[in-house]
Amino acid sequence: MSRIRRWLAPTVAAVATAGLLAAPVANAAPAEAAQAVCDTTSDAYSYVVLYNPHTPQFVVDKELKAKCGTKVTYYSEIGVAVATSRNANFAQLIGVYRAYSGDREVAIPPTAAASRRSAAVTQRQLEETAEVVVADDLSAQQWDMRAIHAPEANKINPGSKSVTVGVLDSGIDPAHPALTAAVDKKASAGCLTGAPDTSQASWVPTTSDHGTHVAGTIAGKDTARGFTGIAPGVKLASVKVVSDAGYIFPESAVCGFMWAGQHGFQLTNNSYYIDPGMFYCSKEPGDAAAYEAVRRAVAYSTGRGVLNIAAAGNSGFDVPAQTTDPNRPHAVDSSCAILPKGLDGVVTVSAVGYNGTKSYYSNYGLGDIEVTAPGGDSTQRPPAGQGAGCPLSTIFNGGYGTKCGTSMASPHAAGVVALLASKYRFAGPWLLTALLEGQADPVACGTAAPTCSGPDRDNSYYGHGLVNALDAVS
Repeated sequence: MSRIRRWLAPTVAAVATAGLLAAPVANAAPAEAAQAVCDTTSDAYSYVVLYNPHTPQFVVDKELKAKCGTKVTYYSEIGVAVATSRNANFAQLIGVYRAYSGDREVAIPPTAAASRRSAAVTQRQLEETAEVVVADDLSAQQWDMRAIHAPEANKINPGSKSVTVGVLDSGIDPAHPALTAAVDKKASAGCLTGAPDTSQASWVPTTSDHGTHVAGTIAGKDTARGFTGIAPGVKLASVKVVSDAGYIFPESAVCGFMWAGQHGFQLTNNSYYIDPGMFYCSKEPGDAAAYEAVRRAVAYSTGRGVLNIAAAGNSGFDVPAQTTDPNRPHAVDSSCAILPKGLDGVVTVSAVGYNGTKSYYSNYGLGDIEVTAPGGDSTQRPPAGQGAGCPLSTIFNGGYGTKCGTSMASPHAAGVVALLASKYRFAGPWLLTALLEGQADPVACGTAAPTCSGPDRDNSYYGHGLVNALDAVS
């Protein structure tokens, strides 16, 4: 995937705005819409629906009502509505390139998609808590922090409370001793419906400690237990986009990126891919609407000064070389991408284990990876007393546990960016990206060649190299 690298945030904002205004005519709602026959008894599903940016809300309301939809919210800035409908033909009534429902596809999957989706379940099981750790002093077990020189960085600059990191995930436990000082409740929101909900019940975790683990890596601090994240001085916003069933649908991600852009976050961490597909294709019916809705939301947040960081994925494949989607029965080409990581301006992070080599499960690809960071690997075990093969962080009930995955690598990069944003207070997304890449420690392909290809400073396994927290503050 191509990456546009620029230094000035104002330039990016202009480009993003121009891209939004250049939305295709097909996104526009018809001037008049005849009333369809509406189903009043079937299950309702949630859809993203495209319009031209700044289409008046009354136009959106009128079309949705005429075509058996109920508006949940409308993001006028990017021309994306979230609606529910009981009609099986709602997408056809709106236009299959303008409307898409992820939860309907999960409930009524295309032929063969259900069996293929087992691959996604396997990938996410990798990121379940592998080991609960009860030692009184946890510092010796944080090999991942030592690998990126976080302890030395903390002594110089633990990060600024004026920097907010949006954790788009399953929610952060604000009662965890390591996180209670970091979580900004006023900046947090639940996004499961596609519309932000600021009640605490909407953004705290329920079934998954994934987001809590991610949060601890970025900004946790528990002096009593000897646990410290990368940037314990910054603030965290819990933006819940993962449902209790473990899905992240397009409307939730759109809500999360819009919330980040509207509330002045410096960066977001995105340790997920959007369900139920793995790849979304910008030229395919249905997929096109989801792809464009998320693209617009990411572009909006970037234009508002947010750097978005995302996990590379746990399928262990060369992303640019993929020709099929492992989750859904459709072909993949250059018009397709894993969202959100496959979008311009998003920093993609691969994973390494204790030995500093690519984790067996980590996706890779020349031009696809910006940097790498510790995500752990059960086959790369640290010496006795230095922890497990998977990184240690915060989990439910005030505890600590280990998880492996590119989901764990991404927050390591986010923590380093939080330190950079603390030091360079007026740096925009493109400058922060350039600093992150430029200060990374190059990692050569070594014996992984020729599967790993490219020079030490920009190869398919490690991108520009291993993130370095000490360089970020020095």
